[in-house]
Amino acid sequence: MTSGPTSYAHLSFNAPLSDARANAMSVRLAAASPDTIADVGCGWAELLLRITAAAPGARATGIDTDAGLLDRARAAAAERGLDGRVRFLEQEAAAYDEPADLVVCIGSTHAFGEGGAALAALWDRVRPGGRLLLGEGFWEPTGPVDPELVWDDVLALPDLAGLVDTAVRAGFLPLWVETATAMEWEEFESGFLADDTEWLLRHPDHARAAAVRERVDGHRTRWLRGYRHGLGFAYLTLGRPA
Repeated sequence: MTSGPTSYAHLSFNAPLSDARANAMSVRLAAASPDTIADVGCGWAELLLRITAAAPGARATGIDTDAGLLDRARAAAAERGLDGRVRFLEQEAAAYDEPADLVVCIGSTHAFGEGGAALAALWDRVRPGGRLLLGEGFWEPTGPVDPELVWDDVLALPDLAGLVDTAVRAGFLPLWVETATAMEWEEFESGFLADDTEWLLRHPDHARAAAVRERVDGHRTRWLRGYRHGLGFAYLTLGRPA
């Protein structure tokens, strides 16, 4: 029997994030010497593992609801000799409320609510003097966009300044503000679509091919004609005052 397309096989991160940026962030966050790290919505935990490797002695927890991605994370941790310092929990991100010195939340704020409510929930999970690495989208058009091809919740996102303001109102101090580049977005979108497109190359006449092609074409159209010039992604390193 022919299996279907893979999932996330062509991505290092489930976000527009380059290896160079991930490594730089890992070193910078590890320099604060966190003893405990929690990644809420960790997926296959590539960024969590890099941060943990850069912070000797730190113990880390990855939380996600996808059992398959957590299996991938556990295998990667064992391969790098980090399985003794990293544990993975299959549960809702919002259900994990143990404070940590460093909390990582990349594209998972929806698990805690919207805007200020999400930042308030994450505040409670960061120990005083600790840090939050927040990865979140913002809407700031720089070129032509077709609103009909953009999801309503994306159109409702704040701009970058508004996102930072929300973090400040929650009590955090912005330590580092950076945004994904066009190249990072292109690598992410292409890698996201690669599971389906590579499968279509090998199985053009499969019974599922038409449905897979429709999914690929729809997503690519939304990206290139809808949100490409409007949707940004920010990585905010935020500090909680001691």
